[in-house]
Amino acid sequence: MHENTDTVDFADLELTPIDTTEIDRIARTLCTGDQDRVDDPAWVARARHSWDALPLRLRRGVRQFRRHSGPLGSLVIHGLPVDETMLPATPSTADSVQRAAVVSAAVLTMIACGLGDPAAYLAEKSGALVQDVVPVRGKESFSGNAGSVLLTFHNENAFHLHEPDYVLLLCLRADHDRIAGLRTACIRQALPLLSAAARETLFAPEFITAPPPSFPSDNAVRSPQPLLSGAVDDPDIRMATIATTALTPRAEAALTEFGRACNSVARTTVLTPGDLAIIDNRVTVHGRTAFQPRYDGADRWVQRTFAIADLRRSRDHRPHDGYILTR
Repeated sequence: MHENTDTVDFADLELTPIDTTEIDRIARTLCTGDQDRVDDPAWVARARHSWDALPLRLRRGVRQFRRHSGPLGSLVIHGLPVDETMLPATPSTADSVQRAAVVSAAVLTMIACGLGDPAAYLAEKSGALVQDVVPVRGKESFSGNAGSVLLTFHNENAFHLHEPDYVLLLCLRADHDRIAGLRTACIRQALPLLSAAARETLFAPEFITAPPPSFPSDNAVRSPQPLLSGAVDDPDIRMATIATTALTPRAEAALTEFGRACNSVARTTVLTPGDLAIIDNRVTVHGRTAFQPRYDGADRWVQRTFAIADLRRSRDHRPHDGYILTR
């Protein structure tokens, strides 16, 4: 892992070579047939059972992170199995997903099961549980996972009634120049930098976060909502820099102050192959620094999975008690 300028230490979990070999072996048991499909509930059930066999070091670290994600609200696990020499070309389309069972998808799904349950949204990348985050030609200036300009701070799907609790980002291939940095800012560090007036306002229902065009509007929280909620000393966040609108002058000032606080505590790291970043989406916003793709088949390639700690709460959005929120 190479650190960038805003740096520095995420909470880190270093796996041993023995751990890596064992995780690879277990993951491959989930990828033995042409009919193994990541989005098949029966395959997810197998991945959940396989989680119990993973090395103790990994299971213990994930379990501790689930109980409390710490002052940074993020965890980077180093040493997961990724064989760059065996990877195909980096996908190049905005709708790219991983539906076939491969080692990376198995690793992501097992760890998502350790955090709760994997989940996806039908309107986003056709509801695939494992999605490719890759640069797409013509989308360079898009502020989203297909772009390569600065991706501003946001909670994943902050507009949705049932946003994910965790975002998992597994690096399969770094960008050519090793400058694309994952940025995070945790409210646990930003909160002390906010004035009393800003804190009070951020807890007031004076903000609206709009959904992207791909999501049906009835999924969104339509009425004005607070940006911070829950415990005053350890709140949750719901925001997206480009989609959250302040409805009052004091809310506008508080949102600006919040943005400055997040930038002050921002931490950036460049993920390298085998690094998995887990972001506590409830307390941590994330983004990415700009980079220059070459569209040569060897561009940055990250695979993403969401996890929900209590899947039951979204039952009315998931037909047949599956893992895909269809509205």
